[in-house]
Amino acid sequence: MRLLDMNYINVSSFLHFFLIIICTCLGVIFFFRVKFFALRRKHHSIINSSSEDNNNANDEKTSNSSTNTSKRHDKKSIGFYHPHCSAGGGGERVLWKAIESLGELYLEGTLKDISKLVIYTLDAQNSQYHQETLRHVKERFSINITPSLPLTFIHLSPLPASSTSTTRKFTLIAESIDSIKLAYQALHLHTPTIYIDTTGCAFTYLVAKVLAACKVIAYVHYPTISTDMLQLVWQRRPSYNNQSQISQSTFYSIAKLIYYSIFAIAYGITGSLADLVMTNSTWTYNHIIKLWTFSFHKNKNRIKIVYPPCDTAGFQSMQHLKQRNYMILSIGQFRPEKDHELQIKSFAKLLSNYPDLKQKLGKNEEKLQLVLIGSCRNSNDEQLVSRLQKLVDSLDLNPFVQFVINQPFDSIKTYFQKSSIGIHTMWNEHFGIGIVEMMAAGLITVAHNSGGPKSDIIKENETGYLASTKEEYANALYKILNLQLLNSEEGQNEDHNGFVHQMRIKASEYSNNFSDQVFMDSFKEHILDIY
Repeated sequence: MRLLDMNYINVSSFLHFFLIIICTCLGVIFFFRVKFFALRRKHHSIINSSSEDNNNANDEKTSNSSTNTSKRHDKKSIGFYHPHCSAGGGGERVLWKAIESLGELYLEGTLKDISKLVIYTLDAQNSQYHQETLRHVKERFSINITPSLPLTFIHLSPLPASSTSTTRKFTLIAESIDSIKLAYQALHLHTPTIYIDTTGCAFTYLVAKVLAACKVIAYVHYPTISTDMLQLVWQRRPSYNNQSQISQSTFYSIAKLIYYSIFAIAYGITGSLADLVMTNSTWTYNHIIKLWTFSFHKNKNRIKIVYPPCDTAGFQSMQHLKQRNYMILSIGQFRPEKDHELQIKSFAKLLSNYPDLKQKLGKNEEKLQLVLIGSCRNSNDEQLVSRLQKLVDSLDLNPFVQFVINQPFDSIKTYFQKSSIGIHTMWNEHFGIGIVEMMAAGLITVAHNSGGPKSDIIKENETGYLASTKEEYANALYKILNLQLLNSEEGQNEDHNGFVHQMRIKASEYSNNFSDQVFMDSFKEHILDIY
């Protein structure tokens, strides 16, 4: 025990020494960068002042110039850092709902002094980009951006590809450095009054706050590094982000723990530069107040919980309770952290542990299905799906498991309408929009007993169930299916007075806490507090 304490002291001293060196180097760099930005702003100010002065009479020159300068400084601009703004994920929905909220404030006259609203993007520039992007946003998210909003896009130049081996081994550092480079490029092209990051790239705040003197607002979907990640390495547990080669080695585990600790300190310092932080769940909030401790202790009201927007009304309209089969639905991208393998093994455990289930289903046995709906972003995701399909084959589940990959939203609506149960297995999911969507559509959802689902979304035995192991998932699935069978009329329609139906109603109603309107109201309130 004494040896462990001594090691901890040595590591702690090393971290403090390393941090001092980093801060000193950054301080020197920032000094010269601030000088650069100051000269740049002074240059633009001189040009603008000269242009305005030439339009005034000599005898009114001083007074008019003073008035115009005052008005010019009253004008503000807002910049959104979201390099992949045209994508169709949950992060992009947050971005465009936030912009829609600002559009409403702009129409009301609350933000009448906004001269420009900018989105920094890595998308390729073309003459139709503005119209095509807004059309895509309307089709994908049903979001209409008011034409009167002074919205513009600033296209950034892609960064040179990093070394593959470096990126693979030091992903956190490589991505953070890239984000700093992109932010510097973005703010050099246009420096806004208010900088809003909707991607969670905390290291960009170094540029926005320290160099460009912007007010910084952050919407954090998840912490880049968390205390759970540190604990995972400390306990030497293998995971998708802690390879077995590392977890089985004491040396590599200690080295990775030091690497994570140093990064966590730097992440905490940069994150604390934000003037306002909105987190998407209680789980994320609790991690951020620990990591961005300087920000929290300086002003506890600086960090808020703002649940991400979900089209609950749209999913609630899909409810056709009398048509539900005994279908278990999973929705989410095919990524290692989503742990689809646990879903398949849980389903296999359900069939093996409860052989009476098939008898109870009788002629409806073919309606018992596990449907995995998701998208593949790249070849790695496709390889994951291939491994999952092989797992299904090895467990003799082919008649019961279906994969629905990269299908448009309209084609998957039927699955929401017919499914009875939702399943979600990601450990420490930061929030879980897919869970909210399934609840809104009337599915009884079994989610992982951790993260956002545990802290905010699922109320055990009221709006759904929580589980961690394949045995717990199998038990919860059987409980729901058994109750559904008991409350059924001739194996077809649910008894509307039954427990299962009442849980569906409660889950759907509870999902309204995460609606688009709730998000927009909260976002407007907090923006106006800092504006």
